[in-house]
Amino acid sequence: MGDMIYTSVAYSADPITITGSVTRVRDRDTIIVGPIPIRLNGVAAPERQDALGKEATAFMRKLASGKTVRCRLNGQRTHDRFVGICYLRGTEIGETIIEVVLARSCPHYPGGRDRANEAAAEANGEDISKSYVLPSYCRLRR
Repeated sequence: MGDMIYTSVAYSADPITITGSVTRVRDRDTIIVGPIPIRLNGVAAPERQDALGKEATAFMRKLASGKTVRCRLNGQRTHDRFVGICYLRGTEIGETIIEVVLARSCPHYPGGRDRANEAAAEANGEDISKSYVLPSYCRLRR
């Protein structure tokens, strides 16, 4: 299956790539494109009740709400969400929220970042790992 453009509520059960408007930002790592909830792959962000959670959600709303994105879905689902990597004007949204130190790379999942963005933030004295510990589902299993 190739690219899909969503302008209505109809969609395939197994999309690969979708393009559409972000109709809602659910929280810091989940956006709704048309009617489709998408969990940003490889991103671990604080929950809304955590110290940075409200700030991360507000940032994501400002960044993506109402904007057109292209998302490459990997075929996985978590809860009611498809999992994928989404791009806004060619820039990956997940990398953006990690770069501004409001989320971390989730190394357990394919598509998890190589920590380059986190390392750059740490070098600038902005170390999110001190205020937000990775959830257990993100930690590499040995």
